[in-house]
Amino acid sequence: MSGEFPARIEGATYALVIDDSRAARMLIGRAVRSLGLETLDAEHGADALAVLEESGPVDVMLVDWNMPVMDGLEFLKRVRKIRAHAGTSILMISSESDPKMMARALIAGADDYLVKPVDAEVIGDRLSAMHLL
Repeated sequence: MSGEFPARIEGATYALVIDDSRAARMLIGRAVRSLGLETLDAEHGADALAVLEESGPVDVMLVDWNMPVMDGLEFLKRVRKIRAHAGTSILMISSESDPKMMARALIAGADDYLVKPVDAEVIGDRLSAMHLL
């Protein structure tokens, strides 16, 4: 987290990309921006909560599962308890492909789940289904 956020663009759709891998954040962020969304990013769940506290609500969160400090599942549980973010669309994007793990994420509050690797078209399809495009 950089600690400073650019001024919000009125009417823009914002995505928060949460992944401990800088490369994954860059790839997912690039894909999301190619779809016309503005992005913020965070390295792990605790970092993401701090970003949300400072920057305010976003329209969608794209969350990895396996991260240090606070993993994606714990982040889902915590962010869903915060009134300002309770209705925010959340797309879990993870290398975890076990159906039981996917179910846990959906139960914890994810709206959808994608298995890495993913591309801009697949992300776009899911964001479109969430009425974000």
